[in-house]
Amino acid sequence: MRIEQLQAFLAIADTGSFGQAASQCGITQSTISRQIQALEGNLGALLFHRSTQAKLTVAGEKLLPRAKKICQEWATVGQEIKDLQAGKQPELCVAAIHSVCSHFLPPILQQFCLDYPQVQLRVTALGSDRALKVLRDGLVDIAIVMNNRFLTTSPEMTVDLLYEEKIDVLMAVNHPLTRYDQVPHTELSNYPHVVFKDGYGMQRLLQEWCSIHNLSINAVMELNTLDAFRGVVRQGEIIALLPETALLETRQDNRLAVRSLAPICDKSNQKSPTLLTRQVVLVSTSDRITIPPIAHFCHLVRQGVTRFNEQTISKSLSA
Repeated sequence: MRIEQLQAFLAIADTGSFGQAASQCGITQSTISRQIQALEGNLGALLFHRSTQAKLTVAGEKLLPRAKKICQEWATVGQEIKDLQAGKQPELCVAAIHSVCSHFLPPILQQFCLDYPQVQLRVTALGSDRALKVLRDGLVDIAIVMNNRFLTTSPEMTVDLLYEEKIDVLMAVNHPLTRYDQVPHTELSNYPHVVFKDGYGMQRLLQEWCSIHNLSINAVMELNTLDAFRGVVRQGEIIALLPETALLETRQDNRLAVRSLAPICDKSNQKSPTLLTRQVVLVSTSDRITIPPIAHFCHLVRQGVTRFNEQTISKSLSA
């Protein structure tokens, strides 16, 4: 059964004539006759009495209301898809990690609302793994997260590297580790740590890094907000490994201190000393990024990366 067969059926039922219906549909009478014959063959019943005027049979009467409903739904979804491709979508949903929501996204959100006032923006702060899951499930259009190669390898996924940043050590201002300008990795196991909960990219990154370098971290607490991290670390002994953008506000807090991690030399393959870093990526799907509002939002994000790196981070680090 094809939609044009149902459309031909409705045209004949409306006009009472194969010839007038063919003219209305812009096809020949022989073509519309073949369409109805094929439809009748699929259904196993005659739909019209062939006489001076084409009249519905009992089977035709049964089909009529359902054919109208099917064709109306077809027309509706066709218009919705045209509107979508023209940028007339009602909302745009974004999932992003907390530090991105706090510092990077606000000016981008404001500009997007000015450029697309008819599109409702919905932004949710989530851990990286959770954000990628809701993207795969079709619940959001864009995810701005820590890169996770295990969750972004599907053929339909598009991954755009935004920036890479180093991981620093957050501690209380009177913590013993403040004596270092760069904290040796061997010192990390001497103090308790607060880490992100399972499902957050930072926890996975630290686990992989510790495994590679045969390190052990004593994680005594799991949290999921930067405010909670700062509150716990202020108490004294506990430290945290966090990315630079998560520490922007912290650098203005006189009760907290931030120190860089010392690079690690990999003696097994004699590579240059390496820093612990994370990659922040913009992830969407190949079908979504062709839709005008989504494409424009991605463009604003890419533009914002340069401004954010040059202005926000530089200003905070030099303060």
